[in-house]
Amino acid sequence: MDIKIVGMTDQQEAFIGSKEYKFRINEFLMIEDRDQGDILGEIVEAHTYNRFIPMDENHGVPDQRMIENLREVGFDLDKDTVYIGKVRLLEEGNYPIETGSVCRIPNFQEVKSYFISCTKDTGLTIGVIRNTEEIAATMEDQWKNICKTFQKGKTLEQKDVPYLLNLYGMNEYPHIGIFGGSGSGKSFGLRVLLEELMRKEIPTLVLDPHYEMDFSERFLEGYGEDYENSFEKFTIGKNIGIEFSKINTKDLKNLLNTSSHLTEAMENVVENLHRPKDSLYTFRQRIEDLRAGQELGQEAKIQDRIIDAAEKEERENYERVLEVYKKYNDKCPASSVMGVYWRFNKLENLGIFNQNTEDCERALLSRKLVVLQGSIKIIQVFSTYLMNLFYDKRRNYRDQMINNESGEYFPPFIVVTDEAHNFAPQSKDGMREIPSKYVLREIAQEGRKYGVFLILATQRPSLLDSTITAQLNTKLIFRTTRATDIDTIREETDLSPEESKRLPYLKTGDVFLSESAVGRTVSVRIRAAHTNTPHKENPFLELNNKSKANSSGFYEMIQKYLPINSFDLDSLGREIQERDDEVYSSKNLSILLNDLAKQGMIEVEKSLFGDVFKAKSQEE
Repeated sequence: MDIKIVGMTDQQEAFIGSKEYKFRINEFLMIEDRDQGDILGEIVEAHTYNRFIPMDENHGVPDQRMIENLREVGFDLDKDTVYIGKVRLLEEGNYPIETGSVCRIPNFQEVKSYFISCTKDTGLTIGVIRNTEEIAATMEDQWKNICKTFQKGKTLEQKDVPYLLNLYGMNEYPHIGIFGGSGSGKSFGLRVLLEELMRKEIPTLVLDPHYEMDFSERFLEGYGEDYENSFEKFTIGKNIGIEFSKINTKDLKNLLNTSSHLTEAMENVVENLHRPKDSLYTFRQRIEDLRAGQELGQEAKIQDRIIDAAEKEERENYERVLEVYKKYNDKCPASSVMGVYWRFNKLENLGIFNQNTEDCERALLSRKLVVLQGSIKIIQVFSTYLMNLFYDKRRNYRDQMINNESGEYFPPFIVVTDEAHNFAPQSKDGMREIPSKYVLREIAQEGRKYGVFLILATQRPSLLDSTITAQLNTKLIFRTTRATDIDTIREETDLSPEESKRLPYLKTGDVFLSESAVGRTVSVRIRAAHTNTPHKENPFLELNNKSKANSSGFYEMIQKYLPINSFDLDSLGREIQERDDEVYSSKNLSILLNDLAKQGMIEVEKSLFGDVFKAKSQEE
């Protein structure tokens, strides 16, 4: 292999040249430096030079000095096409790299410490390191055939070195961010991460506003594990909700705040009206009674209603209104009571008080992945309560253990969400803050101590709260095109200028993986997911398939009436209604019959006496 260091070098970068070897970006080479020994580098640029196809000197890599150096180390530029690359050292050298040093493909043992930072038991198999197939040929069998990749519509066997994300390392380098635009592979990357967490039986809470986190259907028969019993789905208001009698005043204020910001006076109303172990009915009754009393405006007017009441039930209602009015009116301004009442009704209409969280908690204790589904709005409301609830349980348990006190066990867990910028948006002037942001921010800053971690995916990293973004120690960066998002990524990662320029052009499923525990960015191909998304069907194919299914159903029904003359469609409609209990107008029948003819399912003959629709001849 005729690869040599050419041109001027420093302790971090150098140019390489070859007459035969075509360099690939993100490929790894071992530089045999005479003084410093073997040094590992990664190719960050790749070019081809031919003197007969000159390039503007402002854009071409080889300047006159490099051309002379290429000749000095044995390249015949008058005859040869020369392949040139730029290599960056993985660790800074003590001295500039020696020009003329020979480079080669390393074997796996030489680079294992750079590529493998954990065992298969403590890591998540995310995918493969791109352009490492020659290195992979020399690795041990335990690292081979542990995943597949999916490219250009085909499932491919593993040829490269696997990339294992150090799960146990999250204790020191917590939280993961997944960034990428629409169609970049971000959602499939998130799916792969969740599959790996289920394989490791890590309790996980997933906020799923898109109803796509289902893991029942296999992507490829015989590939991957069966996750049917590893996850549970909950729909807010249907099989999960808030048991009102178990929430405290702080929880209630947080919930009301999700509908619209609570003023200080409104918070005071909640503190006065809410009592420990209040049921939904008793709290609603209390606030309705106070509101009714304030609408009447005076004790005397309420007394008059009591005196004038014709029925015992009506009198008892006004007596209760009077009691509540006397107790709370001076403490609770009418406008603030109305504001709390409106927010409370809005919450109740969402249906979040119809269930409880016991099954969800049981699933986490059983080390399952829990999927929480609903609209973005309702998840914003409910997840604020749920994350606070589980985070407090975990924090209280850990604090009790530290203080040598007995406490109810609650496991470490991971909170995962797509569209994270909707749950923790960057603050802007005049923008109402979302309460879910504060619990996510607290977990981002303090959660590591208690074993609570975040995985946040978003198409718009520039819209995600910057305090949270700064705490994401591992980032998976898929194709991104917006300049503002690329700027944010550049600020928050160690992406090189060359890698940043490539972000808008990454293939779907290719990702720059920046892991603080590793200390550098690696180009990775995400493995093929073991399961399918429920939204995998192409909507246009769905449209065609639905039409075919409708046509097939209509054909099954209509074939016993063939042949049919178009002049007889009115009487045919009546006969179908009597025999098959189906209602068709003559116009609908004409359209459907002509559709069957277009699809070749029946024949049609044109004549002066009407079109005749009949079964296809046996010869066809």
